[in-house]
Parts: sequence; structure tokens; C-alpha cells
Amino acid sequence: MNPTHDDERTRIRKAIDRLLTGQATLSNGSLTATALAVEAGVHRMALMKRHADLKNEFYERVRTETRQVPEPEKRLRETVTRLKKTIADQNAEIQDLRQRLIRLTLAAAVLTHGQDQPGPALGRALELGSVSRLVP
Repeated sequence: MNPTHDDERTRIRKAIDRLLTGQATLSNGSLTATALAVEAGVHRMALMKRHADLKNEFYERVRTETRQVPEPEKRLRETVTRLKKTIADQNAEIQDLRQRLIRLTLAAAVLTHGQDQPGPALGRALELGSVSRLVP
């Protein structure tokens, strides 16, 4: 490894310790990867790509030492909950639409079949104007 890489890793480890002890000097002190990158003085993408192991270590320490759920995980959990509710609502709507389709298809079949030979109930409904004839 090159000296710059080692220097970045050292700065990140020190920044992790500062953030976890609440002694942030350069960042806002939040327990996020962005704050860690700012605190360590490295580019956020360098932390995400070259030092992903340290980022994961940071989040693991956040869970164990502070007994908190990291912010990205909280947001993901909220999104998953919201999406599950949306899926459930859409499934219920689809089921309702399927039932309506079945009822409408059956009604159309009865009305179409009954045009040639109206039964007593259908004939009476046609007389009262509550059912319209379907034109074939």
C-alpha cells in the first residue's frame, strides 16, 4: 500500500473514534458516512470505494457502542415499510378491480343472453327502464 492510502486509513480510524465519543472537530458530529468523510478529511467517494471496510466498521461500531441504528439504515427501513404498505394497498385495489370485472362480465352475459328470451325479472326491469338493452 502507498503512504497516502495508509494516511487516509489512519485519519479515518481517528475520525471514527472522535465521532463515537462525541468530539467531532470538522463535521457536524452525526453518525453518518458523510460526516465521517468530512471528519477524516477524505472525499466521501474515497471512503465509500477505497475504504468500504472502514465505513462498515464504523456502522458496526455505531450499532454496538452507541446502541443506535445508523441513519442510512433507518431511512431504508422507513422506505421499506412505506413500500410494503403501498404494495398491500395496490394488491387490495387489484383484487377489488378483479371482483368488479367478474361481476360486470357476469352482468353483461346475463343481459346479452336475456335479450332473446327475457325472463320475468329481466322483462320487468326492462319495462321499468332500470336495465338497458345491449346492442349486439
